[in-house]
Amino acid sequence: MDQETHWLTRYNEVKTFIEENHRNPSKHYPEEKLMHNWAHQNRKLMNQGKLKKDRAERFNKLLEIGERYKRVNQYQ
Repeated sequence: MDQETHWLTRYNEVKTFIEENHRNPSKHYPEEKLMHNWAHQNRKLMNQGKLKKDRAERFNKLLEIGERYKRVNQYQ
């Protein structure tokens, strides 16, 4: 498996997780930790400007999906 295929596989895994569970992967659950670490690392690379342009575009879409399900403070 080449690097691009591996990245796309992980991207689809995280995207499916967010859409099914209506939340981002958590670092506190062992079964979600790998997805959380992948997203965290890609976010760091994107902020540093080191993420490839096509990956950055896809990752931005993933962040938008995650923003839809962001928790809102119920006491506001």
